[in-house]
Amino acid sequence: MKKLLYTLLMALYLIPNLTQAQELVGSVGSMWSYPVVYQYSEEVTWYFDLSGTTLAENEDVYIWIWSPSEPDAGNWENSSEFAHLSYEGNFIWSFTLTPTEYFSMSAEDIAASAGFWFRLKDLTGSKQTEVANMPYTPIDSFFTADEMMRSYPTEATLDGGLSILFNSNLVDGFADATSVHMHSGMNTWAILQEYQSWLPEIVEKTKLKDMGDGFYKMDLIPSEYYNDIPEGFIMENITFLFVKDDWAGTSPELVIYAAEYIPPPPPEFRFFPLQISQKDFLQISRINNETGINTLIYTITAGSTEINGEFSGNMDEIKGFIDLPTLLEGIPNLTEIQVLVVDNQGNTIIDTTLPLKTLD
Repeated sequence: MKKLLYTLLMALYLIPNLTQAQELVGSVGSMWSYPVVYQYSEEVTWYFDLSGTTLAENEDVYIWIWSPSEPDAGNWENSSEFAHLSYEGNFIWSFTLTPTEYFSMSAEDIAASAGFWFRLKDLTGSKQTEVANMPYTPIDSFFTADEMMRSYPTEATLDGGLSILFNSNLVDGFADATSVHMHSGMNTWAILQEYQSWLPEIVEKTKLKDMGDGFYKMDLIPSEYYNDIPEGFIMENITFLFVKDDWAGTSPELVIYAAEYIPPPPPEFRFFPLQISQKDFLQISRINNETGINTLIYTITAGSTEINGEFSGNMDEIKGFIDLPTLLEGIPNLTEIQVLVVDNQGNTIIDTTLPLKTLD
């Protein structure tokens, strides 16, 4: 507690010329890192959401950090380029560093510090955020936990970072591994990222980082790591196993489940209008379509006449109009039509008879 109070007091003490005109732009919003978890000697990118501040989109933003050390000391009014953040879009800025190098401190000294305390600012310091603290998740407990695998977070998201720790000491035959790789698939092997030892780029992509003493780590973002993900894909799990060298050994099959999600609403098919005559246009539409459904194919049977066509759209909606007055011209005394609609994967959406109103 004393260390935290000291750090906050230093935040106020170290800012020069507080009496001069300076604008507080607001608080830093969400903060996260990639990799999700990391050692202090490992390169990491911090992300900052500044959408709740008055900073302009794509404005030059710098970090002024004083704990665990103050790399840009003395440069409040003219920040160094090494403290410059990168703009990622949508009011998200990022900063890449290796903590032990950036703070010129050992991992042990950083761990013993009060943490990462900072403000974000413009070049001259005329604009600044409130004091913020970048969260850090230590992973030391894994090294003594007697667990084969641990993931951060415990539940994966499609677009979020995922760090997977592996203790190969708990799997027979991994003791002399020269490399460890991940052979995996989303939704129980439905979308694969196989370990293919004869392809150098795949060897590198699937390789875990060696943390020493038989411990390894894989960092990935599922939507970037896996290829050919269909539109509207909903991740349920990542199923995987770890592979020693060129398939010299494997771990048991492991699973990380996806974070809870809100299921999409069920598909809804509609005719409009509900009552039609031979002189009306018939609208066919379907909303909330399943993954991969983008076309409706219709067959209308009117007596001995058969009319075929299709409408294209997307998962949100597929919609089109059928010109009944033109298509049924010259067919007298129709009282009904048969309508069959299937999707582009051959599933029957509806097969029904529509009565036709008789016009005076």
